Amino acid sequence: VQLQASGGGLVQAGGSLRLSCTASGSIGRINDMGWYRQAPGKRRELVATLDFDSGSTNYADSVKARFTMSEDNNKNTAYLQMTSLEPEDTAVYYCNAHATIRDDPHEFWFWGQGTLVTVSS
Repeated sequence: VQLQASGGGLVQAGGSLRLSCTASGSIGRINDMGWYRQAPGKRRELVATLDFDSGSTNYADSVKARFTMSEDNNKNTAYLQMTSLEPEDTAVYYCNAHATIRDDPHEFWFWGQGTLVTVSS
């Protein structure tokens, strides 16, 4: 199973970006996906999570009302729409998935490689 994160880039403060995370390979059933970020010199922190069954989302306080997480279950893809970006949002953004492997009922955590978001002031 591979998770491919994309959509990062350089944007000015106040701008927007949309990140995508697609699961491929022997992915079975996705229970939930999440976005995390790690700024230079800081610990990795949770940004948002989405439950694929209920559609419920959870956001870090720092991004509420600015970021929106959504999914396309048919494409095994989650999105993170980021608006009103601030320099403090600069980080490598990682996605993860809590899912099964095809023909295996056990659940595993998978991580993508990260995509860099840089917000200039």
